[in-house]
Amino acid sequence: MARKKIINYVLNHPVMSKAELAKELNLSMPTVLANVNDLLEKRLLEEVGEYASTGGRKAKSIGINKSYCHAMGLLITANHIEMVLVNLGDEIVKKDRIRLKFTAELSYCTEVAQKVETFLADEPAKETLLGIGIAIPGIIDQKERIVLKSHALGIENYSLRFLEQAVGMPVYFENDANAAMLAEKKQKYPNAIYLSLNHTLGGAFCIDGKLYRGQNQKAGEFGHMILVPGGKKCYCGKSGCADAYCAASVLTEDNRQSLDAFMENLESGDKKVLQIWNEYLDHLAVLISNLRMAYDMDIILGGDVGGVLSDYMIPLGEKVMAYNGFEHDVSYLKNCSYRKEASAVGAAKYFFAEHMMEI
Repeated sequence: MARKKIINYVLNHPVMSKAELAKELNLSMPTVLANVNDLLEKRLLEEVGEYASTGGRKAKSIGINKSYCHAMGLLITANHIEMVLVNLGDEIVKKDRIRLKFTAELSYCTEVAQKVETFLADEPAKETLLGIGIAIPGIIDQKERIVLKSHALGIENYSLRFLEQAVGMPVYFENDANAAMLAEKKQKYPNAIYLSLNHTLGGAFCIDGKLYRGQNQKAGEFGHMILVPGGKKCYCGKSGCADAYCAASVLTEDNRQSLDAFMENLESGDKKVLQIWNEYLDHLAVLISNLRMAYDMDIILGGDVGGVLSDYMIPLGEKVMAYNGFEHDVSYLKNCSYRKEASAVGAAKYFFAEHMMEI
């Protein structure tokens, strides 16, 4: 138990002393010394410097050895795959985005495996690779390795076992929004909602640091909550879904222009674009207010739009407060840690948590 506490602490604090560990974790110094020395010997921890002297011998500062192990993350979308290599410090060591149209044919799995092999070729970190996490936009039965349904990819009851075999290393499959939630630090957001504002709107939430999946693996489908009864048609077949008003596709005209181009036009003062943006923020504010009332948690704004919202938190916050008369601030609104690669990073980080449990 003491070792687990120490490992969890050092994973979330870049630099500390042995005395700090003893104080913060309420452990005896002999217990800290024994565990830290063992972890230094195993190279999970390393000495990273010295604290200023207070008169006696300088205390050594210790930190996580980021290169101790690595994991790969891969996000599958309808037209691309996104690959990242992540170290134990949650840093992206290498990344690539490749255009590759999804098909349900076995040849697609073989091609993905080839892209992974090329991505890892001549990569020194390959020697410490724990596995590959694969994020997919859809409802996943992790035990049976099946995508039960994915509107984005146009598949139902699709087996992932051939893809797992083709990759040829330990594999973890996760829904893309859940994976994005996993990219955030559990200690920072033990109870939180993640709004994934990508081409389609996804969501996830954690309770006590653990993903809540629901009875049928469908928890967090915030995109298909009715926001405007009888409103715009959603790709799911219903009318008025939040996805039809708050997904990135609303701003990109269903990918007819890039989000970057939209934001450039917004910043240049284009009146039509400004009107679209204000309407978008209005609808997003309603969704945020409803989620806050229902769950009373921090709400992390992620995905493509979440990545650009950091510059617009004041106008968004004002709109949210207009719909919520029970709170006087919006400090519960948070910006995501990864603007672009959250799903791939979160899927990769699964292996770190599993490996630390073994240690």
